Order: sequence, then C-alpha cells, then structure tokens
Amino acid sequence: MIAFVARRLALVVPVLFGLSLLLFVWLRLLPGDPARALLGERATQEGIDRVNHLYGFDRPLPEQFLLFLGRLARGDLGSSIRTGQSVVGSFFERFPATVELAVAGLGLAIVVGVPLGYFAARRKGGPLDHLSVGASLLGVVVPVFFLAYLLKYVFAIRLGWLPTAGRQDVRLDATHPTGLYVLDGVLTGEWDAAWDALLHLILPAMALGAIPLAIIVRITRASVLEVMNEDFVRTARAKGLTRAVIRRRHVMRNALLPVSTTIGLQAGALLAGAVLTETVFALNGVGEFLFTAVNHLDYPVLQGFVLFIAVIYAVVNLLVDVSYAVIDPRARQR
Repeated sequence: MIAFVARRLALVVPVLFGLSLLLFVWLRLLPGDPARALLGERATQEGIDRVNHLYGFDRPLPEQFLLFLGRLARGDLGSSIRTGQSVVGSFFERFPATVELAVAGLGLAIVVGVPLGYFAARRKGGPLDHLSVGASLLGVVVPVFFLAYLLKYVFAIRLGWLPTAGRQDVRLDATHPTGLYVLDGVLTGEWDAAWDALLHLILPAMALGAIPLAIIVRITRASVLEVMNEDFVRTARAKGLTRAVIRRRHVMRNALLPVSTTIGLQAGALLAGAVLTETVFALNGVGEFLFTAVNHLDYPVLQGFVLFIAVIYAVVNLLVDVSYAVIDPRARQR
C-alpha cells in the first residue's frame, strides 16, 4: 500500500509542473494588458510601465516563468494586482465558502443519486426507471447558470421561501472560527446562525449538485444492472440466500466500486467548477474571486488559485485511488 501511494504521489509533481507551464503560457496569450486593466482607460504610459516593472511583466517570459517557479517553491504566490492582498491569504479566506458549497452539493447528489439509481435498476423498464433516466439526462444538459437563475427566481423571488444570495443574513452577529458557516453555528451553539446559513446553502447546492446527481444516478443504475447479471449473484440465489442478503452483501458492495470512483472525481470537479454558482448567488468563494480575476487579468491570483485547486483535485483523486485499492486489492497491481 505504501508503494502504491508513493507511485501516485510521484505522478503529481510532473503534472503540477506541466500545469504551471501551460497556465503561464495561456495567461500570457490572453488579450489585454493587466496594467491597463488595473489603471483603467485613462492610464498613462508612465503608469503602465511602473506597474509592469513592479510585477516583473517587463522581463522576458522565460525569466518570468523561472521567477514564478522560484516563488512557488518557497510557498510565495505573490500578491493580487487588483487588491494587493496575498494570493495565499485570499485563497484560504474564500476557500471555506467553496468547500461548504461543494460538500453540500455532493452530499445532495449522493443521498439522492445512489438510492434512486439502485431502485431504478431494480425496477428496470418501470415508471421509476424511465423517470430517473429522463431526469438524469435533463440534469446533464441543463447549464448550471440557467438552473441557478431558475431556482433563484422560483424559490427565492416568486415564492420567497429561501434567500436570494449570500451565505448568511448580514444582520446576524455570528461567530466564524472555521469559515464554514453551518459548522460554525453548530460548534458555537448559535443555532439561528446555523439554520440561516443552511437556508442560504440550499439553492446553490441544488444548482451545483444537479450534474453530479445525474451522473451518479446513471452510474449507479448501470453498475447495479451489471452486477445483478454476474455469475456470483446467480450462485448466491441458487444457494437460497435471501434477497436482502444478496442485495447488501453481493450487489451493492460490488456495484459501489465504480460509483465511489465517480463520486471522488465529482468531488474534485465541484471544487473546481463552482464559479458560476458562486457568482449567481454571490457566495464570495474561490470561484467568484477567480471570475473577477479573469476580468481584471490578475495573473498572480489566476496562477495561484488554479494551482491550489489542482493540488486539491490531485489529493482528492489520490484518496479515491487509495480507498479503491483498500476495497479491491487488484487495483494496486494496475
């Protein structure tokens, strides 16, 4: 197991280096000038030159890349061109909002998707099966931003059941030791703050979790159908085992292997793909800050945030590989 984990960790280094290079080149190919974006339309050439010199944009590109790698090795990702704040500090200030949203969206997808896919497979060809397949197709094709605006319009504006934006009512004097507002309310015993944060989280979680939910339903359904036709399941039936035992010990245990891999991949994707949801609901997370950074060509923020997300994505996938290897030892030999 140690060798398995070491091999996976060794693969992360060249991946991050390649990502750093591609990200650096891609940012420099974007149209526009970060100095002019910072100073505005009335920027003078003297001001532009000063900003370029301050952030090293006037140096040759290979030298800029080497300086970036040097700072990265020291854990220094520079400061935002727009706000002047540390990139590392800005990331960890906003990361809890993204984590809370991703966990809520993924939790919703798992709690609803796995049982729905399982029961759809058990009743193949029935109304529930057709409904789940149709709904999963709809969940995949509907854009996240459209679903977010639709949910916001119906449940927040028209019906008034849920808040329209933000993470918590600004009138609440709540304590936030971790930055995870729902958890903070539970830890501090401020139940009104926890409930309010949960209400603010429902619509964004539904919008963000729609695509993972659809994928998990389809993967669970297909996996359960495949396992139910395996020889060992037929053998278990021939031995006289009850249906409950067969489903629990043989069908679900084996069917959940590909589902667990899918869930892990979706977890990494949710952390990286919450940009539109955070922007629609003004959650002040990593995605919303990245959106603003793109508009202002904030190179340090874009480089730093994307690399942070890439590392987190790699860690999540490593945990998925390890868990899969624990469940199925054959995976260690691949």
